[in-house]
Order: sequence, then C-alpha cells, then structure tokens
Amino acid sequence: MREADIVVVGAGAAGLALADRLTRPGGPRPVPSVVLVSAPPGPARPAERTWCFWEPPGGDYDDAVVASWERLRVRAPGGAVVEARPVPLRYKMIRSRGFEALLRERLAGRPGFRGVEAAVAEVRDGRGGAEVRGTTAGGAPLTLGARWVFDSRPLSRLPPARTVLLQHFRGWFLRTERPAFDPRAAELMDFRTPQPDRGLSFGYVLPLGAREALVEYTEFSPRVRDGAAYDRLLGHYAREVLGVGAARVVAAEQGVIPMTDAVFPRRAGASVFRIGAAGGATRPATGYTFTAVRRQAAAIADACRAGRVPVPPPAYSARTRAMDAVVLRALDSGRIDGPRFFTVLFGRCPAQRLLRFLDGESRLLEDLTIGLRTPVAAMLRTVAELPLLPRRAHHRCAFPAPVSLPVPDPAAHPPHAVRPPDEEEQRP
Repeated sequence: MREADIVVVGAGAAGLALADRLTRPGGPRPVPSVVLVSAPPGPARPAERTWCFWEPPGGDYDDAVVASWERLRVRAPGGAVVEARPVPLRYKMIRSRGFEALLRERLAGRPGFRGVEAAVAEVRDGRGGAEVRGTTAGGAPLTLGARWVFDSRPLSRLPPARTVLLQHFRGWFLRTERPAFDPRAAELMDFRTPQPDRGLSFGYVLPLGAREALVEYTEFSPRVRDGAAYDRLLGHYAREVLGVGAARVVAAEQGVIPMTDAVFPRRAGASVFRIGAAGGATRPATGYTFTAVRRQAAAIADACRAGRVPVPPPAYSARTRAMDAVVLRALDSGRIDGPRFFTVLFGRCPAQRLLRFLDGESRLLEDLTIGLRTPVAAMLRTVAELPLLPRRAHHRCAFPAPVSLPVPDPAAHPPHAVRPPDEEEQRP
C-alpha cells in the first residue's frame, strides 16, 4: 500500500528543499503527494548549523537569510587583503532553524503534503515502489510505501577514493563589548592562522553587526582535532589575530565535511535515490553544498512533473569533478601551497567568474582561464599522476554531523578577553 507518491527521508537542507520544490503548485501535471520524514527530538536530530551561498537579492529563501554581504575578503598569511564585490551577487547566511521554520510554514498549507517524525531504520525497494521502515517518537513501528523515495541520511562510509581530506571546524558566535567587526564584508579565508603540516587552515568571519559575528577556525587536513585544540586555536585567532577584546560566546557549532574525489552513487535501488551530501552535492574542493542541493531539488521536481524517472542529476559536471580531484591531490601531497593557491585565485580572477566556478556553473573557457592562474607545472604533474592512483576504501568515514556545543551561562561567565593558548599550545 502506498501512503504517498514520494517519501523524502531527512528534513535537512536537501530534504526540505526537495519537499518544497515537489509540492509547489502549477505545472502540467498534478502535484505529487509527499511525506517528509524527520528525525524525532534526540541524538538523531542534527544540531543547528549554518549554510552559506551566493546569489542576487530576492532569492527563494531570503526570508530565512540571517545576514548577507556584498564584499568578500581573503587575507594572505602576511595580512595582505584581497577584496571582491561580485555585484549583483551577495554572500548569504542561513541558519538551519530559520530555514526549517520557513519551509515548514510553506509546506503546511500545501495539499498532499504530510510531515512525520520517525527514526528510519531501513529504506528498500518494494513491490511497485519503495518502503521506508522505522519507529515513531512514541515507539510504534512505522512503514511508509511510495513510488519513489529520496534519502538524505549521511552515509556510514565514503565510496572508494584516491584522496580524502576533511574540512573540520569549530565556530563561536561572539558578542564583543566594543566594535570589532566590519559588517560590510565576509572574511572567507584568513590565512593568518598556524598552518598544519599537511593541508591548510584559515579563519572565517561572518559579521552580524559591528559587535557580533560568527568566527570559525577551519582546517582542510586528514584528521580532526580534539575539542581543546579547536578552542585553543580559535581563541588565539579571535584574540591575537582579530583583536576582539572582551567578548562572550553566545553560541557555538562544530562539524566535519569530507572533501573527496569519491564517486557518490545517486541511486540506491530501482525506486530509491540519494540526495544532498549523500548524493554528491558537496563540492569536493570547497565543501559548499547548499546551491547544489537546490539545483538537484529543482531537477528532480521537473522530472517528476514530466513523468520521467527522477534520478537526481550529478551535482557537478565531470569536468568540475576532475578539476577538484586535481586540486585535492595537489593540496594533500603538498605540491601546492594552500594559502598561496587560494589567495592568488581570488586575487587574479574576476569575482563573478570565480563564484560561478565554485558553484560548478562555469563554462569551459572560464575554467581554462582560471586554471592558467594556478601553479600550472604542479597541476600538470598531478594530472599525470591521478590515473595511476588506486581508489581505496576509507574505513574512518563515519563522519559526525554538526553538533551544538555548550555555551557558558552569561550570569556565571561575564564578558572576558578571549584567552589565547600559551606558546606550547599554539603549534598545530
């Protein structure tokens, strides 16, 4: 028995965006009935997280945008600033809680939509479609039948890959006693951080005002750090590099994003498909995901409305994935200097062209001109090497979802100067 035409498993960015596109009114065919399965409150439900992307003003989800910036900055290790204004694009920041509230408000008024809370244990093909099996928050068994199922749950391990780096980070939402941030600009990469032996690190600053910002310490490297190391490095960056002075941490977040040349299967059965990061929506060389998630959702909805088998399209072209494989291998091998690579790229490429490239929407000629601004000899050597490298299974690939971190009680912990690590602790 079918409970719906489509079941979407997971109510993160991918699941919500797909449910939104599938149930929008209009088009030549009736709107499909959709069930969105979200995890019940508890450890299975992801913590609040931040998503960023660029587009012109007036986007579909502007009502959930917390802040946006028309200026983007990258800082070299020595402090030199590269600034770009990619007009008409703006860099936009969305918090997952606000995005979910906006989308659930839209979906609640649409016929044929239903939301359920359940811990999903199994998704499999069934007779004439697929089945989702799980347990409700009250402990009752749940079975949902549908013609198609789209599964956004994280993979337990990555597919075989030649290169795997981890983008791992910890961020603090800081509130300072005095103005400490430039609310006009987002600092995408500030390389005035201690660099690891392998990979790279940088600071990331998204100002919400002159006295409020999300400040993150981020690494691209093979292994994650322990919590104390993140706090030491983030405290050093906030106090010694940014000079924020007295500040209170009002919220915190942490996460790990795999950056890999693995090929992600988008089909898990005759009627079961993977979407979001599990379906390859994360850009291998940068970790950005939100724009590709929306692109996949639109294509799936168009296929359903046209009566086609709604296999999610590749999030990025074969050419884009091949270029990312070269960049990842060159970074991981140390063949290129990561801070210099990204600083030069932002400094020498027109901003709009570079952002199209980072979204995977650039044309061949644009890709070639961007490629000529990279270390050509090192890249060509890596291109020659890649076909000789085997794809290996990575057993350490049960990556944790973003987590919310404890926040000090403001009454017990008044604003203070964010303490740096001592000299021994500053080494990565």
